[in-house]
This record gives sequence, C-alpha cells and structure tokens, in this order.
Amino acid sequence: MSQLDFEISQRPDFAIVTVRMQPGEKVYSEPAAMASMTPSLTMKAGMKGGWKKALGRMFAGESLIVNTFSAETAPGEVLFAPGIPGDMMHYELDNNSLYLQRGAFLAHSEGVELSAKWQGAKGFFSGQGLVLLKAHGKGDLFFNSFGAILEIDVADEYVVDTGYIVAFEDTLDYKVVVLPGSRPTKTIKNFLFGGEGLVCRFSGQGKVWVQTRYVHPLLSWVYPFRPVKSKD
Repeated sequence: MSQLDFEISQRPDFAIVTVRMQPGEKVYSEPAAMASMTPSLTMKAGMKGGWKKALGRMFAGESLIVNTFSAETAPGEVLFAPGIPGDMMHYELDNNSLYLQRGAFLAHSEGVELSAKWQGAKGFFSGQGLVLLKAHGKGDLFFNSFGAILEIDVADEYVVDTGYIVAFEDTLDYKVVVLPGSRPTKTIKNFLFGGEGLVCRFSGQGKVWVQTRYVHPLLSWVYPFRPVKSKD
C-alpha cells in the first residue's frame, strides 16, 4: 500500500501530481519540480545523503540539490510538475530497485534512496552517459517522460530503442547492442554521442516503461526552422 495520498492528473500530455501530506510526512523532489503548495508546508533545499550520493545523482543526470517538503504541524498539499511535456508514473518500491533513465526522476517519499549505478558500456543509452539512476528501498517513487508512457510486461525478451527507455525493474537483465540491419555509422560522432542505431535487449521477467516521444528526432525536425542571421 502506498505511503502517500496522491493523485496524478492532466495525463498524458501535461501530467502533474498532487500529494496530500499529513503531519510528520516528508516528500523529496527535484529542484524546480514544485508547482504550488499550501503555506502549512515547509521546504528546505540540501544535498540529501551527503556529497557522495549527491555527486552520484549529478553523474546520473540529476541535480546535486534535493528539495525536502515537510508537514510539521498541520496537513497540506504540494503539486509537482515535470519540466518537459509528457506523462508521469507512480511506482511503489517494496525493498527492490528501479533503474531510471537520465532526467526521469521527479519525487519520492521517505524510505526511498537514490544512487548512481555505474553500468559501463551497458549504461550507454543514447549518448546520455554511462551512469543510470537507481531508486531502491521501500516507498513511493514518481518519474516522468517526454510524451506518454507505455508499461510493458517482459516475460522473455524485448527490444527497445535506447532513446525511448524511461525506467525498468531490476529483475530484468539487459545489454545494449546495435540493431541488426541498421546503418549507424554516418559519422562516428553520431553513433557514439547520438545513440543512433542502439537498442536495449531486455531478458527475464519484469516491467519496462517506454516513452512515446524522443527528443533527438524532435530537435532534428525543428532545426531547419531555426532563426538564422543573414549574411550582409
């Protein structure tokens, strides 16, 4: 059963979560995730877990700073909104772990810890780095995507383009490979830093969350329309 009383609304395009807190409860979030809150709550910013964990979060694409919202003497509510348009998911950790793609973390309850997980070449998703964010413990976790989110139950094997992965359970094994038949070598730079032609092959049993949009194709589509200074 979830620790927090919450409601996710405005899905799937502009998801926002309302967390209703009772005295003594705390919620932790990314900086700038708070859209609004009642004045009965207090907010403090700091490096949760000390320098080591803060640096780990930074290498995994998150902020050094974590905001802590507390209901100290009276109930209240806080609304969290991601910085990008898209969906949001709630996941209840029960002494297990969930791996998050870079920038997917939004907020969590007490009992949940975030740490960096060095994955070597396995973690090289779409040129976004060799480190994944690992959420583990017991409690509520909220993560977000660019676009809507599809929850997929993997029973044997499943292949996902690395740019569309949002999160996956630790019960799944995976490896990053070149998609057979693809031509990822327009330039070495595009392959290594753009992730073109890379897919993640999952195996085992567990859930993987896939987003319906990927920012690199969007940027490629927008690029020709960018303002260009004329040469006089």
